[in-house]
Amino acid sequence: MFASMLMAVAIAAGPVSVQFEGPLKQGLTAIAERGGLNVIVVGELAEPAQIHLTDVTAEEALETVAKVYGLEVTKQGKMYVLRRGAALTVPVAPVTPVAPATADVPKTPEAPAEVKELLTQLEKLEAELVHLQQWVVSKGLKVIIVFEGRDGAGKGGTIKAITGRVSPRVFRVVALPAPTEREKSQMYLQRYLPHFPAAGEVVIFDRSWYNRAGVERVMGFASDEQVQDFLKGAPLFEKLMVSKNDIILLKYWLEVDMDEQTRRLEARITDPRKHWKLSPMDLKSYSRWYDYSQARDDMFAATDSEWAPWFAARSDDKKRVRLNIIRHLLKSIPYEVPKPPKVTLPKRQSAGKYQESDHPVKYVPEVF
Repeated sequence: MFASMLMAVAIAAGPVSVQFEGPLKQGLTAIAERGGLNVIVVGELAEPAQIHLTDVTAEEALETVAKVYGLEVTKQGKMYVLRRGAALTVPVAPVTPVAPATADVPKTPEAPAEVKELLTQLEKLEAELVHLQQWVVSKGLKVIIVFEGRDGAGKGGTIKAITGRVSPRVFRVVALPAPTEREKSQMYLQRYLPHFPAAGEVVIFDRSWYNRAGVERVMGFASDEQVQDFLKGAPLFEKLMVSKNDIILLKYWLEVDMDEQTRRLEARITDPRKHWKLSPMDLKSYSRWYDYSQARDDMFAATDSEWAPWFAARSDDKKRVRLNIIRHLLKSIPYEVPKPPKVTLPKRQSAGKYQESDHPVKYVPEVF
């Protein structure tokens, strides 16, 4: 069976011809190649399809295929949202439908005891991260942690797990937006340098200079020559960081499989709390799974150096990958647990001449 699919495609206004036999997802992609409107397809789309359309507009092709394969179509401005609807309608020639696949099987929830054990382990690791923080500050260490991976791989959640109980003045998170026109004219690595750590700091990059080897390469924002220059230069740049500037550099790649990535991106569409996570770039890059796989493989081959190796972590299970990465991080930076000082709270002063104010303070309504 093919994986359930969420996809961004483009639809043109002019007439198109589509001759296709294969997975429904690829048939929609064939329609999309003419470019125009954004389309998001939500749900299981594993069935094979036979699509033979001539001299129709892309919108007509989209609506015909959606009707035959039981997809509900909602138009929001210039965006079409398609999701699995009711049973199939009577086929409309010349599209040959096949019965739809069964609905997605939800993930099996973890048992309460298992969740409790994972939380207990997280609390222990959080305490060790505080010890590491104290060591970094006391010894003036400089640490950079790079997180890379596909959209939905769990980079943000892992970073939150690391930084949840430490000081934001010591552990700084850097997630740069797309470069400005001025930054595009600079040396490529220049915009990252101001964020590098001073003594006593840990800087975590939520995506990094490796954008050039990943998203910029796959989405065509960088030329082949620029990508190759980067792959040759990055190990030298990182060697200077490590050997000449005493920076501890850790590079993590979070590896998520196709089905889990689909599930997470679908959640970004349907869950209002996650809408902000879904960007147009996510939709465009989703369909280019194997282009990203090739880019990742080439990046590993060129930049997995002795002084700055890559560490890959399977991230289909969010809770466990966070624990695994934190544990690896703690083992990668030697530190000592400081002896806690004896601290007692001092006595509070007496009220003396102080009197409660009669100013009418406006309190927040206590609804909860």
